[in-house]
Amino acid sequence: MQSAHAPADHGDEHDSDGLSRRDREILAFERQWWKYAGAKEQAIRELFDMSATRYYQVLNALIDTPSALSADPMLVKRLRRLRASRQRQRSARRLGIEV
Repeated sequence: MQSAHAPADHGDEHDSDGLSRRDREILAFERQWWKYAGAKEQAIRELFDMSATRYYQVLNALIDTPSALSADPMLVKRLRRLRASRQRQRSARRLGIEV
């Protein structure tokens, strides 16, 4: 049982691969999130106890790390491509360009 003054375990301790437990859990979730019934945001709240906004902040920082890339290169590259595509679409909308 955790003491009232002990910090919560957010998986901040990193293993030899440079990833925390939470980092590995997030990568695993991104590999299989579609298996969860209901909205992805609901699964994020239930599994990670954080808002979808915070989750995506953490995910975006994670996929920029060399540790994540070496742990799962195909997944990380796919997530980076999706992020870049969304950024291009947002930029094009702001500029009034049809995509």
